[in-house]
Amino acid sequence: MLNIEEANRKSKEAVDGVLKSYSEVAKSWQAIATETGEFSRKYMQDATSYFEQLMGVRTIEAALELQTNFAKSSYETAVAQTSKLTELYSDLGKTLAKPFEAAASQSTSVFTKTTL
Repeated sequence: MLNIEEANRKSKEAVDGVLKSYSEVAKSWQAIATETGEFSRKYMQDATSYFEQLMGVRTIEAALELQTNFAKSSYETAVAQTSKLTELYSDLGKTLAKPFEAAASQSTSVFTKTTL
């Protein structure tokens, strides 16, 4: 038969785990926001510098070279940023799943004990 006290204890442990992970989730979101803000700030600085340099260009060849360098640099930066954000979101997903994994494991063990 199902032991109500044990089920209540396991349920409380699961809720405590969810509440405990809240700070970890908040830290993950903060890291994502910080990284995105830093990327935006750096991109604006790079774009401003590019347009300032473009205003001083005297030949089309120099303008094309400047444009090519800026496009290449922007692409490389975007790829690196995507990799960083992918890793941060992956870590966030793992953090979000931890309490539920523990709760599922505990529930399974309680269910197995009561049915055998």
